[in-house]
Amino acid sequence: MKYGINLLLWGANIGEAHYPLLENIKKWGYDGVEIPTFGADEQRYKALGKKLKDIGLQCTTCVIVQKETNPVDESAAVRSKAVDFLKQMVDHNHHVGSTMMMGPYSTPVGLLIGRGRTEDEWKRAVEVFQKVAPYAAQAGIPMALEYLNRFEHYFINDTVSAARFVDEVNHPNFKLHYDTFHSNIEEKGIAESIRAGGKRIAHVHISENDRSTPGEGHVHWDESFQTLAEIGYDGWLMVEAFGASLPEIAGATCIWRSMFPNEEYLATHGLAFMKKNVAKYWKR
Repeated sequence: MKYGINLLLWGANIGEAHYPLLENIKKWGYDGVEIPTFGADEQRYKALGKKLKDIGLQCTTCVIVQKETNPVDESAAVRSKAVDFLKQMVDHNHHVGSTMMMGPYSTPVGLLIGRGRTEDEWKRAVEVFQKVAPYAAQAGIPMALEYLNRFEHYFINDTVSAARFVDEVNHPNFKLHYDTFHSNIEEKGIAESIRAGGKRIAHVHISENDRSTPGEGHVHWDESFQTLAEIGYDGWLMVEAFGASLPEIAGATCIWRSMFPNEEYLATHGLAFMKKNVAKYWKR
């Protein structure tokens, strides 16, 4: 098992100013970090990759799409831009040395249109990722698609739908990203949802119901860890949490009050919580 933490807790544009933080994360005992790669900045990603390698941290990345790069858009030109953008993000993953490109990149986060998905949108998205997945495979970058709750996404909101989407893209490099925060909202049964994902699950966010310190809220943690162990999951357990210190991130994630003493508290307690549960549920 590998343990990581998403750097959106500290910022969206991770660069030289965050290097002391990366060194601390390594000292706290993490194996890696999750880097937001929301824009084109090849030199920053290359420098960041070198720094991570120097201090012995691995990384994954978090990618999102925008309205102008929406994979389900009815415009062929927009879908073509989506393919180009996602391939560019694959390149950035390569530059930074990522081991996984994950995120809710099926449609833009926060794009709610007053209805659920259509079959035409579904087919368009499948076609987009059938073009991107082989490109990512050639670059050595696995992909894992995340589903979000109904208040942030309208396209895919549950593990069964996400598993079906992965199956229809039908490429060994294209898998499923499971997040405990979103499943806590959307799934009728946690164990059943994880089993529905099964071997398709290639990345896991450990995220509390209030987006703060894992283990201090009401997510069904025993059931979550026990079932992940049952399906043989052995990838990243990645803490994803958000604070109120960065207005742009707080606004996007609807964090209006402080949920934890400080970021170091959240990171160190979250890591200890994950390790305790892995020791409990994964057979040696």
